[in-house]
Amino acid sequence: MRPVAAVRRAARREWGALFTTVRGGLARSRPRAATMTLAAVLLTALLQLAQNRSWGLRPVQVLGSVRAEDPLWISLLRTPLSLFVPAPDLPVWGALTQVLVVFGIAEICLGRSRTLLIAYVATLAGTLYARFGVAVGPDGLFGLPPSDARIVDTGPSAAVVGLAVYVCHAYRARFTGAVVIVAMTVEVIFKNNLAAKEHLAAIGAVLVLCAVTARRGRRRNPPVRRGQDLGAGTGARSGAPPIKS
Repeated sequence: MRPVAAVRRAARREWGALFTTVRGGLARSRPRAATMTLAAVLLTALLQLAQNRSWGLRPVQVLGSVRAEDPLWISLLRTPLSLFVPAPDLPVWGALTQVLVVFGIAEICLGRSRTLLIAYVATLAGTLYARFGVAVGPDGLFGLPPSDARIVDTGPSAAVVGLAVYVCHAYRARFTGAVVIVAMTVEVIFKNNLAAKEHLAAIGAVLVLCAVTARRGRRRNPPVRRGQDLGAGTGARSGAPPIKS
């Protein structure tokens, strides 16, 4: 029983706060707790349906298809929608499941606006990395072959990886966050393709966001010195969590 109890304590430390937040959000609002996520799943499914029809392939390409060989301004305009365009060579159910689970948890824990911001930053990091990698070339560090410039670069995977890392940071699920980062690193070692490297670019961008957020949090809530009257003159109880912006 002792090993089982140890595992339970470890799981509680790792996921307790995250589980409590998600369960509470669903209990209070039920489907409304993740309306943006449900809309994203529906949009992804509709774009998948459209790009597999003769009448919809061209519009989807014009609005949401990103390639490193395209002019930068066109790629920047298409990047937001490209997040919800499933990769044509991967099963759509994988993309839908990723969006439903990871976006749903992030929306409940972080809020809609922050979830969308982090998802966009992660996707944009992958888009910009592709251009950088092709410019560097296959012989340079983090470089890519010229043929990768013609690859259609769409899908939610970079956003999903970025959101997973950010949520783990925000809720101190450090081991889980480390597992995600290690898994993406191993993916690059074994696959070494554009998608795998973009996942690492997304993680790098999100880690910068995590560092900025942590620094802002320390400025807003400086550590209390020993002997200081906790909460004096502030009207806040000691140990109260910071208000989400």
